[in-house]
Amino acid sequence: MGTIIGTIITGAIIGALARFFMRGRQNISILWTIICGAVGAAIGTWAATQLGVAATAGIDWMRWILSVFAAMLTISLYLGMTGRK
Repeated sequence: MGTIIGTIITGAIIGALARFFMRGRQNISILWTIICGAVGAAIGTWAATQLGVAATAGIDWMRWILSVFAAMLTISLYLGMTGRK
């Protein structure tokens, strides 16, 4: 149960940061923001592991940055697939 709640919270934070850094207005619901943020966080964690920067001392800034960029890509893909501008 804790993993599900953690995924929802992480998805909300990563998704909100991704939408904040994207240009323009995104016509996307809170639910899809959380889903895209969670997918972006998973992709960002995987990419950080592949690059060898997943486990660092202190805050894992590179993992967060990669997660936000992956969430931005995920949101862009969602908007492109649904035809929303």
